[in-house]
Amino acid sequence: KYFYSLVILILFYSCSPNDGVQKAIIETDLGKIEVMLYNETPLHKENFIKLVKEKYYDGLLFHRVIPGFVIQGGDPESKGAPADKFLGSGGPGYELNAEIGAPHFKGTLAAARNNNPEKKSSGSQFYIVVGSPVSELELNQWESRKGIKYNPTQKEKYIKQGGLPSLDAEYTVFGEVINGMDIVEKIAAAATNPANRPLQDVSMKINLK
Repeated sequence: KYFYSLVILILFYSCSPNDGVQKAIIETDLGKIEVMLYNETPLHKENFIKLVKEKYYDGLLFHRVIPGFVIQGGDPESKGAPADKFLGSGGPGYELNAEIGAPHFKGTLAAARNNNPEKKSSGSQFYIVVGSPVSELELNQWESRKGIKYNPTQKEKYIKQGGLPSLDAEYTVFGEVINGMDIVEKIAAAATNPANRPLQDVSMKINLK
């Protein structure tokens, strides 16, 4: 892993983005998840819209689910993958420049990535934060370790809602769940193999709203 001392003032993400942003519905075997895409991350927003329009995600799996952490999908190699196939390295053949800024509150939508020094995102793989409770002490510790400065609204949201501040300043958050967080929790609770892949496949189909 790469560690940096970053001074990041996250000012654009204090509240949910304004109405009128693009939304999408992620249909799964366990129910529907509705997400909204942030205007403040245009590269990721437009790429996600492009892939959805191309039906790229249809039939892919949530191949990595961890309670209290994340559910992850978007690997094209997961479509029709046998139960013993290792997943998580596939993509569309390109990466996206990082647009790091928004915190990892519970329910946020973010881009997965490999261990590249520029923190470029996978072209297609994404995760939704399940997260866990966060205390003010923990936030203060992450601020000191990462050089992040949370504003009061963000601190209050982390404390009340939970999330994964450990991932802040490392990955691009480009949206959030606005309906169906209970479905995210159900997927996260699925029985898995040692690689965190659900024993019973959880496939997806994504449409714009």
